[in-house]
Amino acid sequence: MLVGSERMNNATEETRDNNRRGFPTAAGIFLGLGLGGFFDGIILHQVLQWHHMVTSAGYPANSVANLKFNTLLDGLFHATTYVFVAIGLALLWRAARHPHICWSGKMLMGTLLMGFGLFNLVEGIIDHHLLGIHHVNETVRQQQWIFWDLGFLIWGAAMLVGGWLLLRAGQQEIASAS
Repeated sequence: MLVGSERMNNATEETRDNNRRGFPTAAGIFLGLGLGGFFDGIILHQVLQWHHMVTSAGYPANSVANLKFNTLLDGLFHATTYVFVAIGLALLWRAARHPHICWSGKMLMGTLLMGFGLFNLVEGIIDHHLLGIHHVNETVRQQQWIFWDLGFLIWGAAMLVGGWLLLRAGQQEIASAS
């Protein structure tokens, strides 16, 4: 049997546990990473056909063999983004099954934008600038590629910052409601 002070300590610990179980930021970021990758792969690679994974690395889409190789790498790229989404869903599911404070839609949208923006920044810096294996829009003159690549980075940075601001607004909303 618990005496008054022990009951109070248990209640305080339970409250702290619930407060620690806030919104699963990592889940939203992984989901955003995956969605960013799907947008890139589906819209830029497949629908618009602006580039494939290694079209600037000696495998332009001008032969069946090169297109076949690029399609394989595009598929592996999609598999990776699928894993990001699966991780995000698993983290979100795990967090949702435990007692937690109410979550704000701003927090979810903020972390999704952060993940999407992070995808653009990392993929843009590594693939477009450091490795040069492809560029955002290879259907325009090569002298214009840099503008599309920089626009992609600016778009990613804007999503990352906007997402962070939205996440903070959601956190403040929850804090003021408590």
